[in-house]
Amino acid sequence: MGKRGGFPGGGFGGMNINNLMKEAKKMQADIEKSQAEITAKDFEATAGGGAVKVVVSGAKFIKELTIQKEAVDPDDVEMLQDLVTTCVNEALRKVDEEQAAQMGRFNIPGLM
Repeated sequence: MGKRGGFPGGGFGGMNINNLMKEAKKMQADIEKSQAEITAKDFEATAGGGAVKVVVSGAKFIKELTIQKEAVDPDDVEMLQDLVTTCVNEALRKVDEEQAAQMGRFNIPGLM
């Protein structure tokens, strides 16, 4: 009489279910570590040749916004708004890029 239930070889495709669970837990710990590292990092961007500078955290919070006096023109507020918007979006893009690069290391189908 054969074994009841289960998979040939004691696991999925010959892999032991306990080993699979250990690998999954290790991967989860590695992902959490990567996310914590990104959150702790700062990402900087500038616009207008350095007229506007922003620093954001890996958690996507603005930590610093610097505007040079030369960028402040009361007759052209829209330009300053565009510079700030461009600068913040670039810093946030850098965070996203870093997250994608870190998560790409794990090669989990359907995740990224």
